[in-house]
Amino acid sequence: MNDNKVVIKTQNLSKCFKSTIHALNNVNAEIKKGEVVVVIGPSGSGKSTFLRSLTRLEEPTGGHIYFDDIDVTDHKTDLNMIRRRMGMVFQQFNLFPHMTVLRNMTLAPMKLLKMSKTEAEEKAISLLKRVGLGDRANAYPSQLSGGQKQRVAIVRALCMNPEVLLFDEPTSALDPEMVGEVLDVMKELAKEGMTMVVVTHEMGFAREVADTVIFMDNGEILAKGTPEEIFEKNENQRLRDFLRKVL
Repeated sequence: MNDNKVVIKTQNLSKCFKSTIHALNNVNAEIKKGEVVVVIGPSGSGKSTFLRSLTRLEEPTGGHIYFDDIDVTDHKTDLNMIRRRMGMVFQQFNLFPHMTVLRNMTLAPMKLLKMSKTEAEEKAISLLKRVGLGDRANAYPSQLSGGQKQRVAIVRALCMNPEVLLFDEPTSALDPEMVGEVLDVMKELAKEGMTMVVVTHEMGFAREVADTVIFMDNGEILAKGTPEEIFEKNENQRLRDFLRKVL
């Protein structure tokens, strides 16, 4: 669990497309060190835009994002440094198809963290073993199942020693039987105290693992609380309608 230090804070975060469509509308949120924040809501509610804005993969059109008191929205801020400290796991894995699993995992640490090849490979193999893929280091992405690819994507992010991990619907591209193996890795990370922000449709994961659940709709946070407050005791009619459809 967290030590109450706020590591990410958004103030009136907004994102407009074509000046009239509000993907995000004055979003205010805080994420504490060691906290698992799960963001839920219908498709098109702004969840992924919110997550991607935290590292400016989506450029906000208003408001501020602070990471460790650094204003991420300030154009003088070193975005590469921010992205090294906030790892991102995408829906579609984003592995280089022409590189082995090991090369996919060691490329960034060697290039950006200046790790030696030996050090980077030792770390990568250790992490692969941790997620049950120790024998797949020399395989290519095309030789892996979807669940294996996503586990590789997670440990690739971990190779950069991030302080925060952002997950953008990490299981939505997977066959149902592969979802569990990815969620198990994420649960282990949560137990170890990794700060995580997870956009997902997996309500069971949100109930079991989240410290805080955020419900978004129409680019706004409509409800925020513990899993019990969101799933059992909520008074928000829009949230109740949503949960009735997905549970």
